[in-house]
Amino acid sequence: MKNTMAKVVLGLGMVGVLAGCGAEETAKDSFDQIKEEGTLVVGLDDTFAPMGFRDSNGDIVGFDVDLANEVAEKLDIEVEFQAIDWALKETELKSDNIDVIWNGYTITDERKKQVDFSSPYLENSQIIIVLEDSEIQTKEDLSGKVVAAQQSSSAVDAINADESNIVEKFTNQEVVLYPSNNDVFNDLASGRSDAIVVDETLGRYYMKQNEEISYRVLEDNFGEEEYAVGMRKEDDKLTEAINDALNEMKTDGTFDEIYAKWFAE
Repeated sequence: MKNTMAKVVLGLGMVGVLAGCGAEETAKDSFDQIKEEGTLVVGLDDTFAPMGFRDSNGDIVGFDVDLANEVAEKLDIEVEFQAIDWALKETELKSDNIDVIWNGYTITDERKKQVDFSSPYLENSQIIIVLEDSEIQTKEDLSGKVVAAQQSSSAVDAINADESNIVEKFTNQEVVLYPSNNDVFNDLASGRSDAIVVDETLGRYYMKQNEEISYRVLEDNFGEEEYAVGMRKEDDKLTEAINDALNEMKTDGTFDEIYAKWFAE
């Protein structure tokens, strides 16, 4: 079985797109206000382990949580983590309810139209998971099957972007959508779906935490991708500051320490 855990992206070059035209040109960069108030509000899906989730005590923890805390320390500010409806993440950002989206947030062309991205900091893939005794062996075997994923996730985008238009071969020609990835895994375990598509980082972590259920990851997947932090398009100074902090973490070894905490085998 192929076992390709997420890999650190070594190059942290700028990938954010410039602010658009019209109203966005006159929008104010919020970095100075964030510095003045001393708090960066991070929006996240608090069920997305191991990137950002609640532990047994109800505290928000995870790889991205540790990264955000370290970046904030370098910027001499505090972090406030705010759980949001992941389907409304860009709306929450544009409404100023949060300052950044930071929770295994995948760079996609569609999202680039709505937000600025930091430099990518982690590689990931969209894996296909079935139960161990499933007859499904390849992506093509999903034809006529029930496939589930989290709503408004990059998993759904990856499935819909598949060149073979395989989604048209699924039962009812659609992906069954759930609010959280926990719901998605429960759907598979109960037999309501035949396969699920999730981020590899989350999928392998979840399987490790639930070893009483026999899962299997297919060799095929729905493509490689990269994680980054999402900001409002006008927030160029904030984007630059986060990029500088991430680069500094790569240089001083802090990034590798956090990575080893969550992903070392």
